[in-house]
Amino acid sequence: MECQHKVFVNRSVPLENIKCYGFDMDYTLAEYKSPDYEDLGFELLRDRLVSIGYPHELLHYTYDPTFPTRGLVFDTMYGNLLKVDSNGNILLCSHGFTFLKRDKIQDYYPSNFIQRGNTDRFYILNTLFNLSETYLDGCLVDLFTRCSRYENCQKGFKHGDLFMSFRSMFQDVRDAMDYVHDTGSLKESTLRNLDKYVVRDLNLPVLLTRIKEVAKVFLATNSDYNYTEYPKKTWRTFFDLVVVDTRKPLFFAEGTVLRQVDTNTGKLRIGTYTGDLQHGTVYSGGSSDIVCELLDVKGKDILYVGDHIFGDILKSKKRQGWKTFLVVPELAKELQVWTEKNREHLDSSCRECPDITAIQTRMKVVTYRMDLSYGQMGSLLRSGSRQTLFASQLMRYADLYSSTCINLLHYPFSYLFRAPPVLVSPTSDIPVIITRTCISSCIKSLAEITMKKKCLPDVVQMPHESSGDNHPLDFPSPEFSVLDQIQKIAEAKV
Repeated sequence: MECQHKVFVNRSVPLENIKCYGFDMDYTLAEYKSPDYEDLGFELLRDRLVSIGYPHELLHYTYDPTFPTRGLVFDTMYGNLLKVDSNGNILLCSHGFTFLKRDKIQDYYPSNFIQRGNTDRFYILNTLFNLSETYLDGCLVDLFTRCSRYENCQKGFKHGDLFMSFRSMFQDVRDAMDYVHDTGSLKESTLRNLDKYVVRDLNLPVLLTRIKEVAKVFLATNSDYNYTEYPKKTWRTFFDLVVVDTRKPLFFAEGTVLRQVDTNTGKLRIGTYTGDLQHGTVYSGGSSDIVCELLDVKGKDILYVGDHIFGDILKSKKRQGWKTFLVVPELAKELQVWTEKNREHLDSSCRECPDITAIQTRMKVVTYRMDLSYGQMGSLLRSGSRQTLFASQLMRYADLYSSTCINLLHYPFSYLFRAPPVLVSPTSDIPVIITRTCISSCIKSLAEITMKKKCLPDVVQMPHESSGDNHPLDFPSPEFSVLDQIQKIAEAKV
């Protein structure tokens, strides 16, 4: 199977035990064309800021998809965009569009480290909708830094008696984002030109039809009914339950009042709905508990598919125990770059045995060039050999992940997505001595057991327990036979 069609596994998920599949809509079932859609969002945000008083020079900026990536952290004190790892160690830092060198970074952050828990100061830009917002943050810092009318200060810019802090600028961008979504201007622009902004995938109805043959299916989206209804009038037939205006992540906690939607007018019917599930009916609000009650399923029976690592994945996992599938569209590019660069061996250009300094220098050059292949901020998942904050969140909260939910079509719905075994750190430190005699004894014992069952497996992994695919976060490794597994442990420990 080609890499772009694979589903990757963090924790084992047997699909035969899944009784219900849930889907988000934006960037999940509705796949938006990048960078056209981010460009649209950026223009709406930029124009909104100009309309409330920002300099008209801001209109000269156009969206550059090579700059932003998800998972960046904005420092509202100093106006820096930071790429960090799971512990808060700084991997990259830019002020506007100027990337800072290590000595300059340490002027801002002496320990090359930030307290991610300080959410009043540090804001994580984790969603696909945040990409246009991230780029606009960079544009504002760049604009005022270059503008001779403004004096650069450590925490903002000064113009006469007027001081504009990085915090206030960031909040203005946040408010503009809320304005664009609340007024519906982004959705209206999308609906006016669906072919430009939305991918029409003929495999989507095939996927939903096949899922409905083996399980229940529901849609839970923050979008309103009119936007959800527009693409195709028959879309409701693919779902057992449709819930709009869910207000995730609140949906996964106490939720809101569940109301019925009048599908003729698009308006909400008054009163709280307390009856049984009615097929073909669209609901508004509610909560994840109500969804489980209406569909008669438990949390562990549900696989929920979404693109928002916080609103969709983290909350559904921590609060409800749902199985989770994270859609990461950028993964297609990540895999493409990794596959291409993996063929470029570091030692292929060596003509003589270099010293360690030369090797380190060459490794830095190769790492730098590989990072640039992803974009100016490098890979979404790595910086050199170190995992990013986004990657650590992905591995912690998403049971499964892939570039698109359509990739579920490449697996039978009885498939076991099996996570690779992980050796716990304390266990790895216990002295283990395995001799060749011990290895032979182990093989003999395994052979006797399997012969009694009249079934001698070629690999430790049984055929009906098909493994999920290796993470793109890890180096690829083959399946090992029983002997290979034991010898591998022996070589590592002796």
